Amino acid sequence: MAKDSYLVGLIGSGIGPSLSPALHEREADRQGLRYLYRLIDIDTLGVGPEAVGDLVRAARDLGFDGLNITHPCKQLVIEHLDALAPQAEALGAVNTVVFEDGRAVGHNTDVTGFAASFARGLPDVPLERVVQLGGGGAGAAVAHATLTLGAGRVTVVDPLPDRAADLAASLNRHFGEGRAAFATPDRLAELFAQADGVVHATPTGMAAHPGLPFAAELLHPGLWVAEVVYRPLETELLRVARELGCATLDGGGMAVFQAADAFRLFTGREPDSVRMLEDIAEMAGTAESSVGKAV
Repeated sequence: MAKDSYLVGLIGSGIGPSLSPALHEREADRQGLRYLYRLIDIDTLGVGPEAVGDLVRAARDLGFDGLNITHPCKQLVIEHLDALAPQAEALGAVNTVVFEDGRAVGHNTDVTGFAASFARGLPDVPLERVVQLGGGGAGAAVAHATLTLGAGRVTVVDPLPDRAADLAASLNRHFGEGRAAFATPDRLAELFAQADGVVHATPTGMAAHPGLPFAAELLHPGLWVAEVVYRPLETELLRVARELGCATLDGGGMAVFQAADAFRLFTGREPDSVRMLEDIAEMAGTAESSVGKAV
């Protein structure tokens, strides 16, 4: 007999504004499930990210079915797991942990989430030369997704050159030499002039970090622009890009599709991602938003 009751949670720092609980619980309600999604904020608990192992063990012992993992614990959690799905192993980051027969198995739905959102929202854009801003945890996931979608070459730009270089080296090992490169921000004008599109994977543009990640004059109408930030759905970067006539993709689709993939892993049931896209548009206060669609 299939389960109809689930207890899951999210471990991370400063996660109070997360829409994940509502996304999961709304979909579960529609499917007639009892589904509790709890926030486990390390800031509220007064512990550091290195406590993630203890928190995962406690959740397993308390009967949780699974956990989502976010910044700054996606890499640190790995050593505390019993197994990794291939995607998580290739990426070196976990955002979903499923408890199965007493074992903790790590997955990464950020990659599949961004890929699904991009394929839905920007299905026909050129992908030969892509510039990505940000080489952190989200950046690693979206770079993997972009190359999986068939990008010819992704150039990772990060103010920390070692981080960008490490990500590019990892991508080349996984996808083949020459598929990734790295650069410093002072080369953005040159890179944008030759690029087909830009993926933005830094916190700039979030409600707590408003503004643009680079000078607006670097954009031109020939570029498409994909955003990872989803609070707000329309960041200043997307607003400026749309005004210029660029094709754009907001971060809501990635948030929904990674949540849908996690819901499927936790419950074994198929979520309705279209309804979940409507949910996030409503929750973000922009029911008229083109979440996950090109504009």
